[in-house]
Amino acid sequence: MITSKRNVSGYRFKQRFQRLRPGYFIIISFCAAALLGAVLLSLPPASTGAPLAPVDALFTSTSAICVTGLIVVDTGSQFTLFGKIVILTLIQLGGLGVMTFSVFLFLFLGKGLGTRQRWIITESFTPAPIREISRLIKSIFIYTFTAEALGMVLLFLFWRKDMGLSSAFFHSLFHAVSAFCNAGFSFFSSSFIHYRARPLLNLTIMLLIVSGGLGFPVVYEFILRARYRRRHRRVQLSLHSRMVLWTTLVLILSGAVLIFIFENGAALEGAPAGERIFASFFQSVTSRTAGFNTLNISALGPATLFMIVLLMFVGASPGSCGGGVKTTSLAVLFAVLRNKFRSRDTVSLFNRTLPQETVTRALSVLILAILTVTAGLILLLITQMGSAKGGNEYFLAYLFETVSAFATVGLSMGITSTLTAGGKLILIILMLLGRVGLLTVAYVFTRRAPGMDYRYAEEKVMIG
Repeated sequence: MITSKRNVSGYRFKQRFQRLRPGYFIIISFCAAALLGAVLLSLPPASTGAPLAPVDALFTSTSAICVTGLIVVDTGSQFTLFGKIVILTLIQLGGLGVMTFSVFLFLFLGKGLGTRQRWIITESFTPAPIREISRLIKSIFIYTFTAEALGMVLLFLFWRKDMGLSSAFFHSLFHAVSAFCNAGFSFFSSSFIHYRARPLLNLTIMLLIVSGGLGFPVVYEFILRARYRRRHRRVQLSLHSRMVLWTTLVLILSGAVLIFIFENGAALEGAPAGERIFASFFQSVTSRTAGFNTLNISALGPATLFMIVLLMFVGASPGSCGGGVKTTSLAVLFAVLRNKFRSRDTVSLFNRTLPQETVTRALSVLILAILTVTAGLILLLITQMGSAKGGNEYFLAYLFETVSAFATVGLSMGITSTLTAGGKLILIILMLLGRVGLLTVAYVFTRRAPGMDYRYAEEKVMIG
């Protein structure tokens, strides 16, 4: 009788589990990985000194699995080789997505993919459903490991003269994965400030960041184009890829120019012209999602800091390792404003009309992101009211920290380790929301009310 009851309860649990929306599995996978990572990082073998406090271990683990890069303890000196390997594993899992690895395992074992797995891959990596899911997954992993391996080789050539071979190898591996996954974790307490004048490191890190931030749909399209060229067939780039490439180029160039102008007489003063250009471009690239820095962030001017906040808020591209509202959302917003100013009813870009569903989705992401950042900032300020760094002069620093956490960037003005336990928990939630995606969370926790397929009478209101 007991066995029968257990079987019935187990069957009911299985049925409820199978009825869960696919978005639940994305949220559960990241939360479970963050908790498991926190347990491992809190173990004595993971730290060189005293074990991490539970909240600090959870913060570090969440920052790694969400490829953010915000830290409450110094990564290079606090963690042992075991702890660094745990962080590296979390970064790689988080960069590609925990569920993506599970799907790859299914394919590796020769098992088919169900509807739920296909939905997850479609939502994570493709702007439209495709049939060749298995080929897409294999291409993603081949591209990822190839890019990281090439970056590791270049970084190894750079560091082998400064340190031993084994140390240079692990430094190269860790930073190549961290850069490609747009994580921003580094063994150096001042990030890459001391390497600002070294072209090889700067170019390698920037290329890895951009490669991981373009998005796998764009990369997969280039792979398909290469195959078609072998058959002497020309295929035009999709609207999605053109939006991503142009928006990325504009953001990198405009960010570099503004940083150069704003900091030419301040943080960049006295540096050679080539070094100033490298630093401007590096900070523009990394500000959108990676979290490395060759400039002292806390020493930058207010104009530069606010501009970096805007770059962080935009972030990387859909289906990439980065966070933010994504480059395509910014491109859609630009298209909406341009077409409205021209009194056009439809929204078009690059001689293509955008579906109303796409426009609504982009505007929803932007509005939800603004509301989330606002709520997060208010809660963070409340948690810091009694702390030493709770004055009005730190408002910009807390805004910077909030956007950095939500956009999974990892840049900081140096206040992360001074946050209270409540403040760290707020940032943990923001990092998870930013990595999982606001629309995924909204899809999971909202249900369409039955019988809502009707429209009320229209009535105009005054706007502006």
